[in-house]
Amino acid sequence: MAGLAITSLVLSQFRSHGLTRLAFDGRPVAIHGPNGAGKTNILEAVSLLSPGRGLRRAAAEELARRPGAIGWKISAEVDGLDAPHEVVSFAEGLEPRVVRIDGKAATQASLGRVLRVLWLVPAMDRLWIEAAEGRRRFLDRITLSFLPDHGEAVLAYEKAMRERNRMLKDQVRDAHWYGAVEARMAEAAAVIDANRAAALVRLTRAQEGAETAFPRADLLLVHPEGEYGDLAAELAAGRARDMAAGRSLQGPHRVDLAAVYAAKGVAAAQCSTGEQKALLISLILANARALAADLGRAPVVLLDEVAAHLDAARRAALYDEICALGAQALMTGTEAGLFDGLAGRGQSVIVAEDGGVSEVRG
Repeated sequence: MAGLAITSLVLSQFRSHGLTRLAFDGRPVAIHGPNGAGKTNILEAVSLLSPGRGLRRAAAEELARRPGAIGWKISAEVDGLDAPHEVVSFAEGLEPRVVRIDGKAATQASLGRVLRVLWLVPAMDRLWIEAAEGRRRFLDRITLSFLPDHGEAVLAYEKAMRERNRMLKDQVRDAHWYGAVEARMAEAAAVIDANRAAALVRLTRAQEGAETAFPRADLLLVHPEGEYGDLAAELAAGRARDMAAGRSLQGPHRVDLAAVYAAKGVAAAQCSTGEQKALLISLILANARALAADLGRAPVVLLDEVAAHLDAARRAALYDEICALGAQALMTGTEAGLFDGLAGRGQSVIVAEDGGVSEVRG
């Protein structure tokens, strides 16, 4: 069965694109051209057809073409989960981002009920060796791909935590005020923890017995302050400690994600740069396989500059797995030769140096 797909994409005043129109047929898409031409901007636009701030996590006002910055608009026709849809995302001036589905105002969370989008970008290459915040974000993006309502639980938790942190910094000592906020934190945390655990189970199953050229990653949630049971009670007991620190020191916002290169028994942080990249690709592919099994259709996959870090054999293996999944993968690279292994199984978009799309083939 064919995967979920973007069938048409129009970018207006978005990043480097004044007006760019693209038509796709559901197959993988190789986007190539010189550095700085706007290839990644096309992927970023597609990422904004899913919940959240996109693959660069940019604020709405940062996305407008300059000079001018009068606003921007992304319009897409998608072959979605239940039917074809028209999805529009835009912002005017300094106004917040607006989403419309089939002409009606919609929330960002509703985008996850139309389309599922996964991505891997060069900024993630150091995921296993940098701060835990990036790994939590990576985990939550995976979780969101399975459970579109996960983002709402995360937002509810963060809102309650900000309230508690303000009280801690202001040295508020009224237990009644803390109790109400901590109860909301605990309620949202229970949903977050269950969702994350379910997502890891799905990834583990998707890696078991998979025919893949990429290494299996064993994943584990790590609690730096120790695992918690009744979070509301533990937050109450830890108020004095948290007041001294000026922030909440227990909860899902402190959880880390650890990965082990299973065949070698080596922590991802101790692996070579190439092995770390291969583990990331493996997890994105496992995520896509799991979604394809759950939904009956593969998600849209965005792979920015991924081919440049792989040898010819691994590149060919990656393309084979994408095609076997039936996934529409949008991939960028500086040279057409990086996509030789795709061998007529997809489309090719040539981006000119001035940011315009000069040709679409296939």
